[in-house]
Amino acid sequence: MTAIRTEGLSKRYGETLALDTLQLEVQPGEVYGYLGPNGSGKTTTIRLLLGLHRPSAGRGFLFGIDAWHDPVEAHRRVAYVAGEPFLWPSLTSTETFAYLANLHGSTDTAYRDELVERFQLDVSKKVRALSKGNRQKVQLVAAFATRADLLLLDEPSSGLDPLMEVAFRQTVLEAKERGQTVFLSSHILSEVEALCDRVGILRKGKLVDEGTLAELRHLGAQTVEITFAGAPPELALPGVHVAQAGANALRCEVTGSIGPLIDALAHHEVVALSSREPSLEEIFLHHYDGSDGRVGA
Repeated sequence: MTAIRTEGLSKRYGETLALDTLQLEVQPGEVYGYLGPNGSGKTTTIRLLLGLHRPSAGRGFLFGIDAWHDPVEAHRRVAYVAGEPFLWPSLTSTETFAYLANLHGSTDTAYRDELVERFQLDVSKKVRALSKGNRQKVQLVAAFATRADLLLLDEPSSGLDPLMEVAFRQTVLEAKERGQTVFLSSHILSEVEALCDRVGILRKGKLVDEGTLAELRHLGAQTVEITFAGAPPELALPGVHVAQAGANALRCEVTGSIGPLIDALAHHEVVALSSREPSLEEIFLHHYDGSDGRVGA
């Protein structure tokens, strides 16, 4: 049984189509990265899966349970972290943990204590005295401590400093090792690249591509950097975009086979050559090039 399944899931707010016929399946134990700029429909998807918003069309299922028609049952195996942490300002973190644990029905208190140490959280302070980053830590600790089968994380590292981002990544990997499913909505490309088994790319409410990182590499050109003994030659090859990269160096973006470039270089004195696959950022930007596809902050 899939952890998440959607069938033509759509949401319209007035004239705005926020999510357009989403077809998605996430398998148990998978870390799935849901990528897109602000306004692409990531948060709308999660709200529909949580039964917080009613679909305009289609259906969403969590472990086979309809998220809108039976949200209480659907939530039993789920924990959620919002991108904007709205908590009870007069409660301390300890009191918040107790309340959320009672609401969810279960929590691993020993693991929760371990996470409090890991995230360096002062649990005696009232929520109103916490920074956004520390309020985000409260959400993260509470969610991961449930050991829920499915973690729905909406921009979960928002507000965290680099050290705490490392702690977050460690915690996600621990969840994966335990067989938990993680649905990670993010626009932090390095985070998704480090953690996720598969990635879906969302643009203007539509899922425009999906696959493992290896499967998505085909969307980007291979980068080849070449250093010559003297001035670099002029190269004009189909599928190869050439740019100067120094006094004696060229950077080539190669789409398709690298063979013609290698053949052309055989006639010149090359002292160094390196190549690399496209990064997730380059793959992502492939879908957002052009005047109407600017990546949001």
